[in-house]
Amino acid sequence: MMFSMKIFVFFAVFSLGFELCFSKCNQSEYEMGGGCCSKCNAGTHVQKHCSEKTTTSCAPCPESTYTAEPNGLLQCNACSVCDPALGLRVNKTCTQSSDTVCEPQEGFYCTAYRSGGCIQAAEHTKCSPGEYIKQPGTAAEDTYCVECGDGFYSDGTFRSCRLHSWCEASGLTEVQPGTHQSDVVCEFKLSYVAKVGLSAGMPMAVLVVVGVVVLVLCCNKKSKTVQPTVHRVREEPRQVWFRHVAIKMNISKVHGDDAPPSSEKC
Repeated sequence: MMFSMKIFVFFAVFSLGFELCFSKCNQSEYEMGGGCCSKCNAGTHVQKHCSEKTTTSCAPCPESTYTAEPNGLLQCNACSVCDPALGLRVNKTCTQSSDTVCEPQEGFYCTAYRSGGCIQAAEHTKCSPGEYIKQPGTAAEDTYCVECGDGFYSDGTFRSCRLHSWCEASGLTEVQPGTHQSDVVCEFKLSYVAKVGLSAGMPMAVLVVVGVVVLVLCCNKKSKTVQPTVHRVREEPRQVWFRHVAIKMNISKVHGDDAPPSSEKC
């Protein structure tokens, strides 16, 4: 078996060497009809092969096609397409002398390469609850997740596992133990007397609120009682004069003066 393999390799190398040594055309030419034609430059293709009297006729590559090196092709190569369904996007646009270069989309990493570009990508792995992100994903590598140890937890998005909380250190009491996926659940620690006070105080608070509401309603009802209307009578000037005269007469009687009051006009 080993001997047969050696013979095969010997003949393959010998054939290649023979072709290179005895080929009539050099690297800048291609064989056509028993003769050698000059290759077209990168970015062009053969429009017409050479003859005994003419050289190779070349033409530029049409849009969305290319040739990356000297060639004897009758047609240029089609530009690659960066398919979003494969997690790809354009890194470098295709030109007449170079193919499109694709790269992974954001949140993806390359899984297959060709000619210096990515031809297929996959989405970064999302760490599960109970794991932390030891190494975030890049365009070349997937996310690296590691499980949390005892006494620690992570929801899958942490860069490192977090230590479970200690309820007693904060004056709280533990009501649910922690896991690798979640923290300990704590709550305020109430004494028996406080709990009884709360349970008894709630009904009393309700009664106080009801009493306040009833009092407010009663006050509003009383404020709506009809107030007596006060009518103010304006005295005429003549009435004022007669009242003034009567007052003077009464004063004169008191002092013994019976003389009639002097006449006054309105």
